[in-house]
Amino acid sequence: MIEITFLGTVSGVPSKDRNHPAIILEYYGEGKDTILFDCGEGTQKQLMKSGISFMDVNKIFISHWHADHFAGLIGLIQTMNLEKRKKELRIYGPEAERFVSDIVDLGYFGLRFPVTAVNVPFEGEKIEKIDEGEDYEMLSIPGFHTVPEVAYCFKEKDRWSIDTEKLKEQGLRRGFWLKKLKRDGKAEYKDKDGKTRVVDIKDVASCKQGMCVVYTGDTKPCDNIVKISKAADLLIHDGTFLEEDEGKAHADVKQAAKIAKKADVKQLILTHISRRYTDIKELEEEAKKVFENTRVAHDFMKVKLKN
Repeated sequence: MIEITFLGTVSGVPSKDRNHPAIILEYYGEGKDTILFDCGEGTQKQLMKSGISFMDVNKIFISHWHADHFAGLIGLIQTMNLEKRKKELRIYGPEAERFVSDIVDLGYFGLRFPVTAVNVPFEGEKIEKIDEGEDYEMLSIPGFHTVPEVAYCFKEKDRWSIDTEKLKEQGLRRGFWLKKLKRDGKAEYKDKDGKTRVVDIKDVASCKQGMCVVYTGDTKPCDNIVKISKAADLLIHDGTFLEEDEGKAHADVKQAAKIAKKADVKQLILTHISRRYTDIKELEEEAKKVFENTRVAHDFMKVKLKN
């Protein structure tokens, strides 16, 4: 299961009801992973209000280095330090080494835990694998903004489910060899007579496709976002304006909806909403004219995805 919590959903300047951009993704696989996308000012306070422990966050993915998307790192890291954190924190982003080193060096405090910066490619049209867990991988692709910017794709690995009847039909028994079979796709099996044969997972199991969540950060509409969002279960897209503002490197709600439709995603959630809009009804209605399964995010909104 994937549970997503929107901690901040405003563009640029915060409002009374919307905090700066930050999204938590909690993934429940073999274990639990807590991942943060962007970390605007006040993110640690939003985490406290949401009931999610900031100490659980092990990886942070910054879309770009505009202050509304990263300024919360300063306080978050220092609070983790005061709470005597020991485990590593990894921060990913375009030119991450440059910016993270500056953040860590701010002020008079010494870190008790390692903070590792991971540079993410921000040029070109290629989807890159930048991180991998036991049950998922994180992909990225450059977006289209005024500064180096990347979109991220959380991709759950496909799961193989062993068919007990197929095992019986082929005279196979359950055992530790099945773990290797799931991992490698093929495994040696020794029967009770001592004979060994190679079993292909396709012959004894069915495959369930993993879930996929894409977060764009700030971006104008571009083909790269369509490419990384193909058939995604959820696309979280920049929806700053009701109508296009040619002077801004952002998407309006209809443009984001067209991306969702072109990529054939299952659902679209718009975020990074300009503070000029106090009523989201019109934003949602306009987007739905293009892509029906659209919602506009609000702070502390939760979304659960199950496969």
